[in-house]
Amino acid sequence: MSDALTQLWFASPRQLPRAEKLPGRVVVLDIAFAASIGASISYEATTLPFLRGLGDRLAAWVDHHDHDRHADYAADPRFVLATKAQHGACPEMITPELVRHTGPIDTVCSHVDLDGLYAAAKWLLGGKEPYPGADADARAIDTRQGQAGALAVKIDHALRARWRDDQLKRAVVWYLVGGLTRGTHADVIDDAAAEFARRAEGTATLARRFSVRGRVALVDTVGSKLPFDKTDLLLAGQKQAPVAMVRDSGMLTIAAAFGSGWDFVKLLALGGGMPTRVTVPETRLSEALEAIAAAAEPTPAPVGEPMDE
Repeated sequence: MSDALTQLWFASPRQLPRAEKLPGRVVVLDIAFAASIGASISYEATTLPFLRGLGDRLAAWVDHHDHDRHADYAADPRFVLATKAQHGACPEMITPELVRHTGPIDTVCSHVDLDGLYAAAKWLLGGKEPYPGADADARAIDTRQGQAGALAVKIDHALRARWRDDQLKRAVVWYLVGGLTRGTHADVIDDAAAEFARRAEGTATLARRFSVRGRVALVDTVGSKLPFDKTDLLLAGQKQAPVAMVRDSGMLTIAAAFGSGWDFVKLLALGGGMPTRVTVPETRLSEALEAIAAAAEPTPAPVGEPMDE
């Protein structure tokens, strides 16, 4: 296990911490290079300054989201980069050999979702799964394909209920690293998971408001005060049309099933991200609807095809 003094930081492609705040040698896990979704958010405006700020203190960057700029780092062994098709989740990319080769680190900066937190825990455990089947659970949760175990489902629900809560994220990582023992960390997770269950009614109500426009099921949450879970709402929309859209808080989230063949990153010229789920400003709604309507029929990945080759 890594030194207990290792610091944990949580981030997302669009919201990275200031590099100088991260002490010592830093490992970045499951954080994509930023896609171009506006004037102030792009690889050049968001990711590159963070990389330059870390400089030689960057020990490793491990990620599995598509991006045009991956090629820039092909010769740098610190970057272990793949596409979503190659690796459905980040933890499976972290091996004992990688952790050992990277050497001692002072900070782990990971994505805020289950995939990222499982990756952080696995790194702190020297590249070993926190429990048997944890990698498969992370893949099932991140791709929404297959069935994750009960523990992973509970943690996923907890994180989706309180996605801004860093105390919860720390509780998840240290619960996994600590061998799943009952105590304060487990209680924090249980409380957040119970909150998720209370959101289900709001999600179900909003799901009944989807309108289908050709290939797209669209729901607008503007004006609604109902609590809801965006991922479950998108999944509900995908039951009505191949593509689901949720308009919320000035943004538009677009999603299709993992392996469906849809690539919204390319379709909307975003530069990078998860091909089957993207978020863009709501001002691009008409453009997105037109692009999806005009797109060629996508070719789904064959059922059962290995995604990590």
